[in-house]
Amino acid sequence: MMHLMAGSLPAGLSLGSVADPAALLDSAGGWVLLVVAAIVFIESGALFPFLPGDSLIFTAGLLHAQLGINLVVLMAVIVGAAIAGDQAGYWLGRRFGRRLFTEDAQVLNTRYLTGAENFFTRYGGRSLFLARFVPFARTFVPLAAGTAQYRYRSFLLWNVIGAVLWGVGLTLAGSLLGGVPFVTDHIDLIAVVIVTLSVVPTVVEIMRHITKNRASRAAPSPLVEEQKHDEPVLPHREVEVP
Repeated sequence: MMHLMAGSLPAGLSLGSVADPAALLDSAGGWVLLVVAAIVFIESGALFPFLPGDSLIFTAGLLHAQLGINLVVLMAVIVGAAIAGDQAGYWLGRRFGRRLFTEDAQVLNTRYLTGAENFFTRYGGRSLFLARFVPFARTFVPLAAGTAQYRYRSFLLWNVIGAVLWGVGLTLAGSLLGGVPFVTDHIDLIAVVIVTLSVVPTVVEIMRHITKNRASRAAPSPLVEEQKHDEPVLPHREVEVP
């Protein structure tokens, strides 16, 4: 799997390895902290949710010793980047709102913002904490909070709580599991499992939303039902067959 296990880090960063956190960290060389911070920031606040945030910081914690990074420094960088990213998303939403989104966009699609707004409306400030652990949601919910002109002090509080628990929790989990041979021998598999588990809540919510919409479309309109009841009942006439 990698030069990391052999104890050497290549100097060049391969952008093609972004989908493979272990290979990405391996290729980052001395820029590894900057690369981790940039990906966490971009996924959190630059409106680009297709980055491996969860698996990246777990893998960084797992390999921090081989990478030559102090664990506390790594966690501080991750938490700081997560907070800064959410701040960027919030102020983008507060300044530009829905103007950033269009109906036919691939990433900045209006339906993503609408979903985030519904999530924010349902859970309020807690959504900022909950969204931190859900890919896609953590990209768009801060933007929805800004669009809704949510009070900044409350936003900052939930922002910091979520970033600390997410950044410290996943990184520390990776570090603690670094001594387990199965985990170190199957880093790629572990990364896939983490991504899958983090995506499950999003998929469940989407399916629930689709099912709810189908049910609402299938249900008869109250107006139609009322009209049916108001229709006059015609007397029954037998038809004589000659």
